[in-house]
Amino acid sequence: MAERSASKTATFELFVATRGTAMLRTAVFLAGDPHTGEDLLQDVLLRVYRHWRRVDDPDAYVRRALVNAAASRRRRRRFREDLLDTATEPIADSAPDSTDALSTRDQLFTALRQLPPRQRAVIVLRYFDDLTETQIATAVGCTPGSVKTHAARGLARLRTVLGPEYTPAERSGAHD
Repeated sequence: MAERSASKTATFELFVATRGTAMLRTAVFLAGDPHTGEDLLQDVLLRVYRHWRRVDDPDAYVRRALVNAAASRRRRRRFREDLLDTATEPIADSAPDSTDALSTRDQLFTALRQLPPRQRAVIVLRYFDDLTETQIATAVGCTPGSVKTHAARGLARLRTVLGPEYTPAERSGAHD
């Protein structure tokens, strides 16, 4: 019994060591900010560890758990997020400096927070994790056709929220 438990722990630790950065990036974008993303990933990994022996495809399983946990967390904290969003307004006419990349990322997080959970999940999994429509459908729990619809609506909403003046300072910054 102790040998099976040690094996379970070793495979789980190896998975987290090799896929941890990618999972964290996904969690951060699903959550809308780095701190909440770290908490989200930690909560999911704790739950996943308990069922680790039954997991056939760890990437898909953790991705699905992240999407579900992010949607659940968003429902619980919707009121709090709305208050924070209205309390922080961007500073107008600031001169460009070395913080442009951070400003771009902040704009993107703010815009992503305004999307419904499924649209946000589809956008994050498609454009930040480069998953196929079939993989996204599995993670989100819908059909590939619904993935296309959520992506189109999410992108349209992001264009509206970010506005035509939005220009990413560092295009590759989201993948770092």
